[in-house]
Amino acid sequence: MPPVEVGRSTRVLVTGASRGIGEVVAGAFARRGCTLGLVARSEDRLREVGAELPGDGHVTLPADVRDRGSIAAAVESFGAIDVAVANAGRADYAPVREMDLDTVEEMTRLNWLGTVYTVKAVLPGMLERRRGHLVLVSSVAALRSFPSGAVYGATKAAQRAFGEALWHELGGTGVSLTLVYPGEVRSSIHEGKDDLPEWRQPSEDAEPEPLAEQIVEAVQADASAVYYPKAVRAVRVAHGISPRLTDRILRRMRGRSAAPRG
Repeated sequence: MPPVEVGRSTRVLVTGASRGIGEVVAGAFARRGCTLGLVARSEDRLREVGAELPGDGHVTLPADVRDRGSIAAAVESFGAIDVAVANAGRADYAPVREMDLDTVEEMTRLNWLGTVYTVKAVLPGMLERRRGHLVLVSSVAALRSFPSGAVYGATKAAQRAFGEALWHELGGTGVSLTLVYPGEVRSSIHEGKDDLPEWRQPSEDAEPEPLAEQIVEAVQADASAVYYPKAVRAVRVAHGISPRLTDRILRRMRGRSAAPRG
């Protein structure tokens, strides 16, 4: 089966669409003429995002991806889906010994289980129509986790393992998958947080718009992965060859807090 053609007949569901990368990705698909289903918990903010998108027919779908029934109902309400972008997530940082279990469970439900619930809700329809594309927004933390980001990195690594296996499972079905590995990208995920780890400050974050365009192009080209910015791919290669080498590089780039041992 050919890749999904991104255009006026394409129906795209985006979770976490009320802000950050999700909002920018929704805009990139809308500019190609796609019809968007916008998923997030904040209905008012979703309406604002939907009103600013080019084109018409976009649907706001207030739902919580942490709740399997909620995201399933949103998917059913939107109808046939050609592309689903599982983007909803959050990032909290603290050493494991200091992070409370409520925060651990919250990130697990949102970042990891929210991805599974979204995929399980959209995949049956895609398989039945033998057409569709899944986009899982993971993180550079899936490739190399950082101190104070153990739990966040674990949830993102779970997305990576899930997506890599699922990509193989979907061979010959007409459905494909792209894993997205953003690095430090300007986003609302760290908004209002003044306790970021030392290695995360100061930071010149990459703009999200090129990432959104790369995601659209990856769907169009049936690419299995997107690394953004380019340094993320280097992290994957270097860490696969030698974690110690990666640690030395990251210490030079981000300071000793990025790799305090060794």
